[in-house]
Amino acid sequence: MKRKATKSSGNIFLDLGFPQHEAAVLLLRAQLAEALRGWMEREQLTQAEAAKRLGIAQPRISDIVRGKIELLSLDYLVGLCSRAKLDVGLRLAA
Repeated sequence: MKRKATKSSGNIFLDLGFPQHEAAVLLLRAQLAEALRGWMEREQLTQAEAAKRLGIAQPRISDIVRGKIELLSLDYLVGLCSRAKLDVGLRLAA
């Protein structure tokens, strides 16, 4: 059986067929959630410890860990990254 490979656009959500504006927001949310998961891992934090440090409920940390980005707004995730002292920046491509 011959398989056809398609080159990625660099945004999995766009590749999955989401409209461009929605795919851009979903990608940003996923990147911020991944940064928070990495922070938790580097700091060797349990979900309860991470929630306490960030001043949020543990179930919200669970949403982040499980990749439930549809439940988390972009500005909420930016705020959490700020509380975790993670630098957040935006670079626009021409």
